[in-house]
Amino acid sequence: MLGVAAVAGWLTLLALGALAVRRRWDGSEHPGQREWSRKLVHIGTGAVVLLAWAFGIDRRVALPAAATITVLAALNHRLRLLPAVEDVGRASYGTVAYGASITLLLWQYWPRDPASMAAGVLVMAVGDGLAGLLGPQRPSPSWQVLGQRRSLLGTSVMAGASLAVLAALNLAVQAVPWPALVAMAAAATALEQVAIYGLDNLTVPVAVAWLWHQLSTGA
Repeated sequence: MLGVAAVAGWLTLLALGALAVRRRWDGSEHPGQREWSRKLVHIGTGAVVLLAWAFGIDRRVALPAAATITVLAALNHRLRLLPAVEDVGRASYGTVAYGASITLLLWQYWPRDPASMAAGVLVMAVGDGLAGLLGPQRPSPSWQVLGQRRSLLGTSVMAGASLAVLAALNLAVQAVPWPALVAMAAAATALEQVAIYGLDNLTVPVAVAWLWHQLSTGA
């Protein structure tokens, strides 16, 4: 129960932080700043996997909880009950896809292979989160992929942060050789380019988790 309380407490802090950030930048003339509340939740949610791993939260608790949160995210996407975690100024199902990816990874890997799940979720949380946060802050060369703007700065942040997260995880479990880490970071960066409707929140973590599992177990 301590693990469940830790996760619930962390999610509560994230929600309160997102609301505070939302109030701080509400009405701002800079659209990117209004999205900071969503990015706070996006990045901070990754820590839930580490908490669940550290406390050994049971699959029978984790899987229904993740599925329930995904359903609530879908309702919030439609009803905008908590705009602080949903206001992106464009058509996106990213929050729902994020919850769905965590649910799928729990179903596939938890608890027998928590490192694979952590790899997928943390790359999405930190890599994509920082790319979306920092990319719009400075001008850099940009391009369009299926109508979505991508920048050199954001893409570089995605690649660098993804590799850093994977390397840190690998230091803890010593499961994957360095060339494989680079390949996984490159794959995540390539998939993040195709972010139509926010579905990279599903494709990136699922692909990275699958690659980590294949490369670490030889399955």
